[in-house]
Amino acid sequence: MYIKIFTFNPLQENTFLIWDDTKEAVVIDAGMFFEEEKQYFSQFIEINELKLVRVLNTHLHLDHQFGNKYLFDTYGIAPEAGKDDQFLLDTAHRSAANWGLPYFEPIQELKSYITDNQEIIFGNSTLVALHTPGHSPGSYSLYWKEKNVVFVGDVLFKGSIGRTDLEKGDYATLIRSIENRLLTLPDDTVVYSGHGPATTIAEEKQYNPFL
Repeated sequence: MYIKIFTFNPLQENTFLIWDDTKEAVVIDAGMFFEEEKQYFSQFIEINELKLVRVLNTHLHLDHQFGNKYLFDTYGIAPEAGKDDQFLLDTAHRSAANWGLPYFEPIQELKSYITDNQEIIFGNSTLVALHTPGHSPGSYSLYWKEKNVVFVGDVLFKGSIGRTDLEKGDYATLIRSIENRLLTLPDDTVVYSGHGPATTIAEEKQYNPFL
């Protein structure tokens, strides 16, 4: 089981490519924005002889979905995300303008919605989707039990938590999500966030000043 981390786009978002020995691969939060980022990603796929089978979004804030259209156009795979974040597709171009980003591509529509406790299978591996709203209403964390890791998007960071001042964010909901869905995972679970370095559940229990 393998994990490759790319840091893409002007907002320095972490895009994850994961696969197992079958070579079937999944993208989590496709953030490639610049042409060279798209080419670098595709070269990595080709060099490692991977077969991309799913494109998942922990949530649909713009920096986490920049690459969805490119992946659909290149590999024919549409993204999956939480239904409650559907509204962010409709406001994506407005968000880009607010951030001063020259983003005018058509927004890639979703293939299907991720649901709570859904098992997402690729190769011989399984991710479990944990609904963790608060940063956005449709945020999901993706738990890879066999690898002992969880991909949390912008819900939890090393020593911090996701912001809740964006549209439909909610602080109390975010804290409940972290306490009930993430801090209940094994202490040695590695936490991969949408920005910044990895951490562990144990480290956040002990040192995170917001928890």
